[in-house]
Amino acid sequence: MYSTAKEMMTTQVQSIGPEESIQAATEVLAKYNISGLPVVDENRRVIGILSSSDIVKFSGQSHIINLVSSSGWVSPYTDVAAMTSLNKGFEMLGKKKVKEIMTRKVITVPEAAKADEVARILAKKKINRLPVTDPNGALVGIITRTDLISAMAKED
Repeated sequence: MYSTAKEMMTTQVQSIGPEESIQAATEVLAKYNISGLPVVDENRRVIGILSSSDIVKFSGQSHIINLVSSSGWVSPYTDVAAMTSLNKGFEMLGKKKVKEIMTRKVITVPEAAKADEVARILAKKKINRLPVTDPNGALVGIITRTDLISAMAKED
């Protein structure tokens, strides 16, 4: 198993700026088949996270998509991109900025973080992705639960 975040992380990280539209974010998520994006400032410092859950929640609250039940549950088999194809929905997604719905309390780890620390954070905080930062707080990689499982499966 890899011993540090630097050894486990994916370095080809898709990210987005806070002034980008939610529509732009959905396009990146769909293009790269990912479920979340670190939000970075002009110096690539992580200032937020935007997940597909944030977008679905916003869409439900804004009535862009009709939620399946009053609990807010949307089937994981639902094609969110198809559901938001209504012109009015696209207009709303195009006007709303990432910074308005992103999660601001972001947990990050330094490149030197140990694998067991990464695992504990993902489990304890119940998060799916963990941005990896350099000493200046700039985004250098990301570790997802899938990355962690892959690292655990590899032999030294």
